[in-house]
Amino acid sequence: MKPEKLTPKSKNISRWYLDLMELADLADYSYAKGTIIFKPYAYAIWEQIQKILDNWFKQDGVENAYFPLFIPYSLLEKEKTHVKGFSPELAIVTIGGGEKLTEPLVVRPTSETIMYATFSKWLKSYQDLPLKINQWCNVVRWEKRTYPFLRTSEFLWQEGHTAHISNEAAEKMVLKALNWYYKLYTDYLAIDPFIGQKSTAEKFAGADKTFAIETPVENGKSIQSATSHNLGQNFSKAFKIQVLNKDNKLVYVWQTSWGLSTRTLGALFLSHGDDRGLVLPPKIAPYQIVILPLSKSQKIKTKTKQLEKKLAENFRVKTDNNLKKSLGWRLTNWELKGIPVIIEVGEKEVENQELTIKLRTRQDKIKIKQNNYEKEIGQLLDTMQNDLLKQFRNKKNKILQTVNNKDEFIKAINNKKFVKTFWCESEECEAKIKDETKAVSRVVELENLNQNQNKKCFYCGKPAKREWIIARSY
Repeated sequence: MKPEKLTPKSKNISRWYLDLMELADLADYSYAKGTIIFKPYAYAIWEQIQKILDNWFKQDGVENAYFPLFIPYSLLEKEKTHVKGFSPELAIVTIGGGEKLTEPLVVRPTSETIMYATFSKWLKSYQDLPLKINQWCNVVRWEKRTYPFLRTSEFLWQEGHTAHISNEAAEKMVLKALNWYYKLYTDYLAIDPFIGQKSTAEKFAGADKTFAIETPVENGKSIQSATSHNLGQNFSKAFKIQVLNKDNKLVYVWQTSWGLSTRTLGALFLSHGDDRGLVLPPKIAPYQIVILPLSKSQKIKTKTKQLEKKLAENFRVKTDNNLKKSLGWRLTNWELKGIPVIIEVGEKEVENQELTIKLRTRQDKIKIKQNNYEKEIGQLLDTMQNDLLKQFRNKKNKILQTVNNKDEFIKAINNKKFVKTFWCESEECEAKIKDETKAVSRVVELENLNQNQNKKCFYCGKPAKREWIIARSY
């Protein structure tokens, strides 16, 4: 049953988010625990993201492939840290065709193991490198606490996997992928996330290093929005992925993996939404413009068709011909969906050769003359895109607080802040922080990776060299 109206985001962000899933036609709950149905509108946003990333991947020589959903359990066991890290989340098939399987099959939580068993057959010489494979697929992780898009038992993602002749080449690939994600967030989603390296306790199971994109939300929680891992030779040794180098010696390859999932949609919705619903940045919106004809008159029909045809040359456009609904209902509906620009076409607009425009980021309506409307609308969309990024950066700065000691830290975390502070980086200290405050290290930012300060840890007082971002998370 749909909620009667949208709970104000300013009053209850969690309830607002759940209301929005239904009222904006983004998702529906499915029949297996922790799973959701992506409605066409949400999936259309995901398709926009796919197009952008897929183009960048292919320009860099990354090829798309597809590997099976079912992974023999024995493959996971080859990399002990990896299987230990994923064990609590695994979905395992033990019966097939009415018979007990001789070996259990894991439903893909990630594809390192099945891919790398295959890479060991494909790669023979340094001339086969670098190998760059990506797949767009679904994965299953049996989450105990679920939340639409942000944490579900099944989700969609892309996972890139590469093999290189040296650690230097692998590290370069890791940072390149990370910067693809950062560019997607800043240039298209109008989100300026934290970008940096994860702690030892928070890194990917089986990786030497994990880098991440972390999106701050105004409720003081962080969304891990993309990750890029330097796997070193951990998997190549486990799966015997060896090549002959230029000296004709057999060496293990160096590997990376990197991924971005439909959690990105949740980060997008939470970042820009307001009390009236979604606010979609123009560069990522499935429709940048919706045209609302106000009657069935022939003049308006003709004008609407002309307008749609002309605008469709440069923009993503949809015409809403549902005249059974009032103008107020239609405006509210498209506002809920976050459409950047709504154009009304009525008798006055036809007579005066002008357009009435409603921008999602403004309450009022504006009039523009039809003699140069494509250029004006383009400028309005560009301004909206830039303004949303500025607004996000302002919110990010407001919730970030620098602290120097434990008391300041606890107060800031309880006030829903993101904390920047010097930390010793020990797993024992991190576990105590998490136990006491539910806060976890998010990243040491890229600009601070090589910091070498003579400071003390805010929490335990031990030596600390680098500043970290610490917050609660989804």
